[in-house]
Amino acid sequence: MHETAERFVVHGGRMLSGGVQIRGSKNAASKAMVATLLTDEPCILENVPFSEEAAITRELCERIGSSITYGDDHTCSIVTPRIREHSVIELSRRNRIPILAFGPLLVRAGEAEVPFLGGDPIGHRPIDFHLEALARMGAVIERRERSYYATAPYLTGTDIAFPFPSVGATESVLLAGVLARGRTRIENAAIEPEVQNLIAMLIAMGALITCESDERRIEIEGVRQLRGVRHRIIPDRNEAVSFAVAGLATGGAITLRGAEPAHLASFIAVVRAMGIIVEENDHGLYIAPPSFVGPMDVSSVSIATAPHPGFMTDWQQPLAVFLTRAKGTSIIHETVYEDRLGYLKDLARMGADISVSDECPSDSPCRFSGRTFNHVARITGPVSLNGADIEITDIRAGMAHIIAALSATGKSVISGVAHIDRGYETLDERLRTLGADITRV
Repeated sequence: MHETAERFVVHGGRMLSGGVQIRGSKNAASKAMVATLLTDEPCILENVPFSEEAAITRELCERIGSSITYGDDHTCSIVTPRIREHSVIELSRRNRIPILAFGPLLVRAGEAEVPFLGGDPIGHRPIDFHLEALARMGAVIERRERSYYATAPYLTGTDIAFPFPSVGATESVLLAGVLARGRTRIENAAIEPEVQNLIAMLIAMGALITCESDERRIEIEGVRQLRGVRHRIIPDRNEAVSFAVAGLATGGAITLRGAEPAHLASFIAVVRAMGIIVEENDHGLYIAPPSFVGPMDVSSVSIATAPHPGFMTDWQQPLAVFLTRAKGTSIIHETVYEDRLGYLKDLARMGADISVSDECPSDSPCRFSGRTFNHVARITGPVSLNGADIEITDIRAGMAHIIAALSATGKSVISGVAHIDRGYETLDERLRTLGADITRV
C-alpha cells in the first residue's frame, strides 16, 4: 500500500491521447469478493482490479476465514471453508464494505460484528437502510461503541421498500436474502450495472433471483446453499469516464479499451450534446473533441445526477473540469449526495468561474430543495486553469483534481493520493502512457 504522505507532481498543459485498458470495476469486485463468503466452495473472480479497495476487501475476507490468491492475469481465487471469525472490527483500514458482510456472516455463523462505516466524506450514506432491512429479516442489531453487532438464528424473507434506491442497501439485502428462508422482495431497488453484475454472480452460484429493472423490483427466493462460481467483473465505468474526460480536458482523443458503452449511455449522451465525438470501433470506445473545430469550441450543458440509468454521481466531478472549457454556463445538479461539491473550491482557486448554491434549477426541484445543502453548481467558460497545490479528500474529487492539474498551465502538487490508489490501479503509470507529465514522490 502506498503511504498517505505520497504526492503527485503534475506539469500540466500536455495533450493526452492514445489507448488505455479499462480495469475491472472496484465497486463490483469488492461486492463479488464478499459474495464468495456465502459458499464453502472455491470461487474464481476474473478481471479483478489491483486497487487498494480490493486489498481492503481481501483483508476483511481473510479475517473471516477466506484463503485468497491472485493471479498475474487479474484473477482472484477465494475459498472460505468455514467462518473462523464473525467479528471484524479490528481491520487496519476502513471503508464501507464491511457492512455488506452482515448477511453472509449471519446466514453462515448466526452472528456478526462489523465496524462503523468508513469511506469518502461526501455526505450521508444511508446505513439505516441496511440495518432496517436486516432487522426486518430477523436480525437483532446492537450499536456498540465502535461497531454494529447482530445475531440471528436464521434470516426470513420479507418485503422491503427503500425510500431511495441505495446501491449498498440493495446489495446488502441480496447478500442476506439468497440464503434466507422464504421470499424477499425489494421495491425501489438500485439497478446499477454493478448490482446486475452481483445478481448474475449469485444466480450462477445457484440463487433464485428475478429483477424487473423498469419497475426497480427484485425478488429473491431463498435457497439452502450456494455453490462455487467462476465470474467476470464488469469494466469500471467510473474509470472509463475519468480517462475519457482527462483526454477531452487536455484536448486529446482517448480510446477506452474494454469499456462497456451500454454502462456509459447517459455520459455519452451528455458529451455528444456538447459536440464531442463518440464512436465504437474494433479497439474500444473512441472519444475525441470535435474534429472540425478547436477543442475549446464545445457547448455548455446542464446535468442532474441520478441513480442508474441516470447520470452517475461519480461522473460529475471529472466532467466539471471539462465544463470549464465549454462556452457559456453549465449546471451540475447533484441529487444523490447532499455534500459532494466541496472540491469545486479548488477548481475556483485554479481559475475556474464557479458558483455553488442550495437552490435547485427552477424546473427540476429535488429531495434537497429547501434544505440549505449546496448541491447546485454553475460553471461558466471557457477559462484556462492554473496549477496549484491541492489536497485530495475523496476518490472522485481527487480524480477531478488530477484532471484539472493535467489541463492547467504550470505545476501542481497533489497530496492525499492514497484516496486515488483505493479506486484506481497504478493511475499515474497509465496516465504517463497517454502523455501525462505526472510523477509520484
